[in-house]
Amino acid sequence: MPDYRPVHPGDLAWDAHGLVPAVVQDARTAEVLMVAYMNREALERCLASGEAWFWSRSRRALWHKGETSGNVQRIREIRVDCDADTLLLRVDPAGPACHTGERTCFYRALAAPREE
Repeated sequence: MPDYRPVHPGDLAWDAHGLVPAVVQDARTAEVLMVAYMNREALERCLASGEAWFWSRSRRALWHKGETSGNVQRIREIRVDCDADTLLLRVDPAGPACHTGERTCFYRALAAPREE
């Protein structure tokens, strides 16, 4: 029988680097907007501010989504997967999620392998 009790941040299965992946979904359309990583501090800032914060693995720094673009993501709900090792943020986006200006980071399709 499934366990529907809420999961506390300390119960998450953080990886060896103290991170969990976070899938960001438009709460209205259910479209997947982006995937990023969170550390504990990013999650704490999400919970405190109601807006999306992430950990940049390349810059090794926290970042507030929309900090420079204005395209913040207001969090409606944070869900946890069955293994407690991935988060789903259901958000109201204030603009495009992708740094390219596209609504979602998943705007390209994978091509079939080329025959040679």
